[in-house]
Amino acid sequence: MTGSGHNGYLIDLRNVVKSYESAAGVFVALKGVDLKVDAGEFVAVIGKSGSGKSTLINMITGIDRPTSGHVYVAGTPVHTLSEGQMAVWRGRALGIIFQFFQLLPTLTVLENVILPMDFAGLYAPRERVDRAMRLLDLVELADQAHKLPSSVSGGQQQRAAIARALANDPPILVADEPTGNLDSKTAQAVFRLFERLVKEGKTILMVTHDNDLARAVSRTIVLSDGAVIEEYLARVFPSLTEEQLVGVTHRLEPLKFPPGTVIIRRGDPVEHFYLVTKGEVDVRIQRGEGREFVVSTMGRGQFFGEIELLHGGKALATVSAAPETGAEAIALDRQAFLALVAQSEALRNAVSQVAEQREAENVSAQGREGAGG
Repeated sequence: MTGSGHNGYLIDLRNVVKSYESAAGVFVALKGVDLKVDAGEFVAVIGKSGSGKSTLINMITGIDRPTSGHVYVAGTPVHTLSEGQMAVWRGRALGIIFQFFQLLPTLTVLENVILPMDFAGLYAPRERVDRAMRLLDLVELADQAHKLPSSVSGGQQQRAAIARALANDPPILVADEPTGNLDSKTAQAVFRLFERLVKEGKTILMVTHDNDLARAVSRTIVLSDGAVIEEYLARVFPSLTEEQLVGVTHRLEPLKFPPGTVIIRRGDPVEHFYLVTKGEVDVRIQRGEGREFVVSTMGRGQFFGEIELLHGGKALATVSAAPETGAEAIALDRQAFLALVAQSEALRNAVSQVAEQREAENVSAQGREGAGG
């Protein structure tokens, strides 16, 4: 099955824990990880050595199993599959790209690309050579098709590995340090190929140590000591410690709002702090008993709801998902938000400053609208 995953996400990890027994005792590599990835996203996974990146990838690919929690990928509950089912599912749903290429040395480049098709049986035998050649042409390697991997460069081997990962047309590509053994120019070329594949509808999850590449993707997952840190919180509130960010990330609720959906209505109580992660929201205020008018539009990385949570009272404005784009956001409930700002004076000052600025802008906008009307 290659449709959307659990709850509409292509990748959906729920409270995934992975622990290992060792002579020194139990080592917990993943600590209650929640992760959701939409179809068509290009996501980088970053973190220090030992933070749990490879373990996370192994959960998603089914190479390893969670100690507890649930893993849904491309519509399949991966954590429930037998070894035999896992191999068949992996061959059809995932393309995996490794740091060290892992091409079979005794097979030509072309034969390496054909091999997954032979295994999965999705394409008729007579179609496989033509399909493999088209994929090698896509990665600009058709002229090397009949060479052994040892006869081509590292960059060319990685391109061959990408063609092999695409052999069965999987919806998801998982790349573990795919540019780690490449020079910077070749790494950029591989990254541009990934961008092209995303534009054509693939979903890519890439573990990387390259911060320049991580900044260029559509979303970054930050791992710290086996726990996920919400990227946008880390960007917007750099004063928070990793420990605080991990704690808050566990309390966040990801939300999707179709175009035009009202998120906060003027005059209603505000119970959540919202941070926009995709699309845009429109903020509307009302002058007297007249019509509402848009005073600002917020995009990715901007937040709202903080004024009412900090100062009390009901919503001063109506906030709705923009009619053109809709919006996605992460939400933190009142209790968690107030606890967070109480922990960090720097955060409280930063949020208060934004809140005061917005209140002043709203008052000014009401005045301009009144003068114009």
